[in-house]
Amino acid sequence: MIEDIKAAAQRLQGHAVRTPLLNSALLDDEAGRRIFVKAECLQKTGSFKYRGARNAVSTLSEDARVQGVIAFSSGNHAQGVALAAAEMGAPAVIVMPEDAPKLKIDNTRALGAEVVLYDRENEDRDALGAALAEERGRNLIKPFDDLRVIAGQGTTGLEIAEQAAEAGVSAADVLVCCGGGGLTSGIALALAEAAPDLKARPVEPEGFDDVARSLETGTIQINNRKSGSICDAIITPSPGNLTFPIMSKHCGPGIAVSEDDALRAMAMAFTRLKVVIEPGGAVALAAALFHRDDEDDVIAVASGGNVDAALFKTALDRFG
Repeated sequence: MIEDIKAAAQRLQGHAVRTPLLNSALLDDEAGRRIFVKAECLQKTGSFKYRGARNAVSTLSEDARVQGVIAFSSGNHAQGVALAAAEMGAPAVIVMPEDAPKLKIDNTRALGAEVVLYDRENEDRDALGAALAEERGRNLIKPFDDLRVIAGQGTTGLEIAEQAAEAGVSAADVLVCCGGGGLTSGIALALAEAAPDLKARPVEPEGFDDVARSLETGTIQINNRKSGSICDAIITPSPGNLTFPIMSKHCGPGIAVSEDDALRAMAMAFTRLKVVIEPGGAVALAAALFHRDDEDDVIAVASGGNVDAALFKTALDRFG
């Protein structure tokens, strides 16, 4: 799989942004240890999802691109696929929950994709996506349980390995905002090869910690709820059939954080690093700041920054 990640890095060269690894002395003082933030919120479309989407679309034949693509997503994968498809001349249909943030729905449409809304409490997005793909003869690009997508997300891990070495970080936990596990498993695979003393650990919202429970029990666990968290970007029913074995082999224990901690991390990222992070993209930083179990350096992946203005204002008003 590492060769797939390296091949993805070649495909993404000149397209994806090599996002910075940020550090603030003030943030370090508040946390009591050095915290480095991999700012994927500065990636194209505002999240890491562009990496996997671009890699997946890039692997399609010309005929397949003409047929077009379908994806399902709460918003970040949606935008990544929409942009990648537009760049390569492939029509895109995106299935999105009707309660997704308006910003994400509007941006997906603005990137040229057709948006099909569904009720996430009563409808199955996997079934909808598969049915639409068959009906329209289009290629389905899943948000995390797709080897092409995992390889694309793994390029984040290659960059972390290089940037950590440049910063003099030889050993650290790498905290990753985790939904279905595409980013976490991709980073874990890349680090296992490129920097084995950097250990990926998934971070989730409280009440939606299916990956942490799955890793603890050794079997895939399912969340009782499908919605109801401000961390919409990383709310999935369970880890994927492809991602879970990878995370079981290569990841450390999972961490769950509260919504208040995510909002506090958003405010601190803005005041100390001058970056905008959405709640689901802030849980890794929240874990680094407020769930410390040692004094060692830590790297937190800020996975996305697509937050509605009202919710971002709430974070700043309460904790800024």
